[in-house]
This record gives sequence, C-alpha cells and structure tokens, in this order.
Amino acid sequence: QVELVESGGELTQAGGSLRLSCVASGDIDSINNVGWYRRAPGKQRELVAVITNSGSTNYADSVKGRFTISRDNAKNTVYLQMNSLKPEDTAVYYCNAETGKRGSGYYTTVDSWGQGTQVTVSS
Repeated sequence: QVELVESGGELTQAGGSLRLSCVASGDIDSINNVGWYRRAPGKQRELVAVITNSGSTNYADSVKGRFTISRDNAKNTVYLQMNSLKPEDTAVYYCNAETGKRGSGYYTTVDSWGQGTQVTVSS
C-alpha cells in the first residue's frame, strides 16, 4: 500500500510564493515519475509539472518560468515551488506518483494519487 500526502497549500496574494510538498510512504522501493496536477473550479484537471526518476522536468506553458518541481529521494518527497502566483493558479493541487516495489524476481509498480491541497491566490 502506498500513500501520497500533499501539503503547503494556502491562501496567498498575487505575486506571492508557495511551496507544495508531496510525501510518499508505504511499501516503496523506488519513486519513479512524479507529476503535479491541478483542478480549478469548473475546469478539467491539468498537468502542471512532472519530474522523472532521473530528474528531468517538464512544465505546462502556463507555469514555465514561475514554478519549479524538484525531488529529494532520501525523503521520498517531491516539491513544487510556485513563484509569482496569479489568481488563475487557484486550484486544488494533486500529486501523482508511480512507485516501485522489488521482490524475489519481480518488480511491480503502483500509480497513486494524493488527496490534494488547496491553493488560493487573491488579486
């Protein structure tokens, strides 16, 4: 069983910064690709940023230059540093991770989602 817990979301003003954290726990030997998604009211969920197990990153055009995704493998944690926040960044932010588990002669992966953390940016 794998659990992802997001934190760091809160109410902030436009131009401000927040850092979201996603901590993975449970039956894990490795954390592979991790993505941050968001869902704004009345909109579909969108991919914000992704980081691979080798550290490669990719961002949605709407957040490039403002958001940075990073990971600390020793802490099983992925971060999303959000700077120059805009009201349109208001959303529930979710962490999605593929984790791996090794056994005797096998390697299995699990895709998990966190419960989300609310980010609200006021104008």
